[in-house]
Amino acid sequence: MRRTRHLLLGLALAAGLLTATPPGAAAKPAAAAKPAAESYTWKNVRVDGGGFVPGIVFSRTEKNLAYARTDIGGAYRWQQDSKTWTPLLDHIGWDDWGHTGVVSIATDSVDPDRVYAAVGTYTNSWDPGNGAVLRSADRGATWRRADLPFKLGGNMPGRGMGERLAVDPHRGSVLYLGAPSGKGLWRSTDAGATWSQVTSFPNPGNYAQDPSDTSGYASDNQGIVWVTFDGSTGTAGTATGTLYVGVADKENAVYRSTDAGATWHRLPGQPTGLLAHKGVLDEATGHLYLAYSDTGGPYDGGKGAVWRFATKTGTWQDITPASDAYYGFSGLSADRQRPGTVMVTGYSSWWPDTQIFRTTDSGATWTRAWELTSYPERTDRYTMDVSSSPWLTWGAHPSPPERTPKLGWMTEALEIDPFDSDRMMYGTGATIYGTENLRQWDSGGRITIRPMVRGLEETAVLDLASPPSGAPLISALGDIGGFRHTDLTEVPSMMFTSPNFTSTTSLDYAEADPGTVVRAGDLDGGPRIAFSTDNGAHWFAGTEPAGVSGGGTVAAAADGSRFVWSPQGAGVHTTSGFGTAWTAARGIPAGAVVESDRVDPRTFYGFKSGTFYVSTDGGATFTASRASGLPAEGNVRFKAVPGRGGDIWLAGGDPDGAYGLWHSTDAGATFARVGGLGQADTIGFGKAAPGAAYPALYSSAEAGGVRGIFRSTDAGATWVRINDDAHQWGWTGAAITGDPRVYGRVYVSTNGRGIVYGDTAAPDPGGPADPPPAEGACSATYKVTGEWPGGFQAEVTLENTGTAPWTGWSVGWTFPGGQRVTQLWNAGHTQTGAAVTARNTAWNGSVRPGGSVTFGFTGTWSETNPSPSGPRCTAVP
Repeated sequence: MRRTRHLLLGLALAAGLLTATPPGAAAKPAAAAKPAAESYTWKNVRVDGGGFVPGIVFSRTEKNLAYARTDIGGAYRWQQDSKTWTPLLDHIGWDDWGHTGVVSIATDSVDPDRVYAAVGTYTNSWDPGNGAVLRSADRGATWRRADLPFKLGGNMPGRGMGERLAVDPHRGSVLYLGAPSGKGLWRSTDAGATWSQVTSFPNPGNYAQDPSDTSGYASDNQGIVWVTFDGSTGTAGTATGTLYVGVADKENAVYRSTDAGATWHRLPGQPTGLLAHKGVLDEATGHLYLAYSDTGGPYDGGKGAVWRFATKTGTWQDITPASDAYYGFSGLSADRQRPGTVMVTGYSSWWPDTQIFRTTDSGATWTRAWELTSYPERTDRYTMDVSSSPWLTWGAHPSPPERTPKLGWMTEALEIDPFDSDRMMYGTGATIYGTENLRQWDSGGRITIRPMVRGLEETAVLDLASPPSGAPLISALGDIGGFRHTDLTEVPSMMFTSPNFTSTTSLDYAEADPGTVVRAGDLDGGPRIAFSTDNGAHWFAGTEPAGVSGGGTVAAAADGSRFVWSPQGAGVHTTSGFGTAWTAARGIPAGAVVESDRVDPRTFYGFKSGTFYVSTDGGATFTASRASGLPAEGNVRFKAVPGRGGDIWLAGGDPDGAYGLWHSTDAGATFARVGGLGQADTIGFGKAAPGAAYPALYSSAEAGGVRGIFRSTDAGATWVRINDDAHQWGWTGAAITGDPRVYGRVYVSTNGRGIVYGDTAAPDPGGPADPPPAEGACSATYKVTGEWPGGFQAEVTLENTGTAPWTGWSVGWTFPGGQRVTQLWNAGHTQTGAAVTARNTAWNGSVRPGGSVTFGFTGTWSETNPSPSGPRCTAVP
């Protein structure tokens, strides 16, 4: 459903179109490995998938051993006992972030413990480092690296072709690697430790998606795209004699060597005019199958074919399964248990669905996963069960012949288990699907397709929020919008809808009213801003000012009464209420990053190009601060501290200029450089340490030459690293936040490994995150103060009826008439169905004995507006 998967992100992450931008400066040598200063446990917040899986590789030697590669999120190993994926490249650090893009993966056909990965994200200037081949002798638990003299493109056009990396099935010390960018074919004879170019190979390829692209992204030569060995031509211990190589050249796509790679020849009689995405050899029949498309994919492709080459006779046969194909073919696999059984995908069939074909007679006849009957009706050979990942429906309600959930899109990886003809997995732009009753396809039954993706987390995280009440985490994600997590260990039922953004670029909540949430994002044609009054459970779209082309950044007033938005394509704007009318802000440049003060609802802040801006009239006008020495280049992010007016932390910069962490306690009038961190890219706040009054600080930063995730419990005076060398996740510079309810918990953004959260192993001597309230020392009254057709205003008063002062309070009630709170002030609130809970703000939690506190709200009603009986209040002594 998302054509933009990773293409837009790839452009944005390098060119700065989104807030998540990996560094573009030359990577410095990695610092000496150092352990974390405090023990933490790290897990993923569960989304399950969320990105493009261009490659799945099964071991031919050991049952249930399989690997998956992603374009920006690393590689994974299948764990059969739990039916989950284990991440293998979390050790990759900040300076080598490009190595989280995996262009190919290969297993040793003799030694199942050996696995190889060719890594590198971009072949143009966006990725400052060269590619590498990683080798492991323990199934990816540990790796050694061989650097290459050229770049690799795990997130480049053509990344679904392959596999470009292959291990000789008879002599495991011999590997081949197809290179992009005209670098040719490469070989290793020492199990991947060193590599040299195969100078006898005649053709480095010539196809580029768009030769006129000056960025180098679409204009790169896609090069050598797959290597396939003919295992029937060798013996154990000697190099395999015959191998085939696919080249990105429409006139000369397939080459063969019959002397172990010494000489090469173009296969005579081969089809022309198309690119061979895959070349799969069925050694039992001697047939080499080839899936062709007119482009390199993974998004495009308007024409394709499937051919069969008889390796013994040299004859070619067109076995294209669909004469009316308006798409290219790619995902290709042969059943190793049943010679002549082959499957192939129409990977670029976006509408009404992707297509999967199957033959049991070497391509003489084919059957389809679905067929049109009487338009627009269709019949399917499968049923979809996405109950484990219900968001895969996208909340859509398409018209036939389109279905939801879709069978897939960008389906360039499909593999039949070589040990189990009933199991097949295939990758899409959002997940891995699979079946375990595949042979029912041939008997006229229906196969059951389910997500087989648990443990594989591949979202690019652009912003994070952990409110003081309601859901513990709300996220802004690339390509799939974002989620409200009420349970970090469960997959949410749906991403944000009404509207569905392609990518959510920024989100915020009202500090004193966490039920009020705003998000901004990208969507062709808009709307690009949305609001929620129930803590992100439900959304409604706002209007937008003229000229908006992208999400930008957005901020909510401390009480939720107004919002300031800095979208792409238009200047900074402000609105009261929920975005029904926007007014251009004065005194602040377009493109500034905006945030709100977390106490004063009239105060907002902005930053751009080294200048800090302050508004004290709700965002109508901004004034440039006199603060100096702030970063003029690079990415800069800042946040205001909850409960502390005018308290601001700013992180970011550029290696060639100012780069670090700054702190202001006078609403941005002045900033002081914070010691202890040499560089810093994010800043977030969490629950204060036991005995401390100031929130815990978290940052993705560098200290003492070591990159990592750091925490301070003394307002930035000292910092400790809380991650370790095994948990680095490449680039973590987009967002970070602590949890205001759980001391030590931190949520970390990654660029392709999803949302990671950490918990300290140290016990919290301060007790539970939320102390149990003292019952019986509180009374509450509910009063309607105004009413009109369909709406009303009310107030709730709490009285301290005890003998001890309060430090906090909460009150709950259940509406009897289906009413809903639309806006609430002087308290934070959540509403689930008819049940409403309100809690104190940071400034009105203290109530003396005999004292009282009042908050108000507006709401909606339909038939009647009866008052709830007996609001229940509790107090925290």
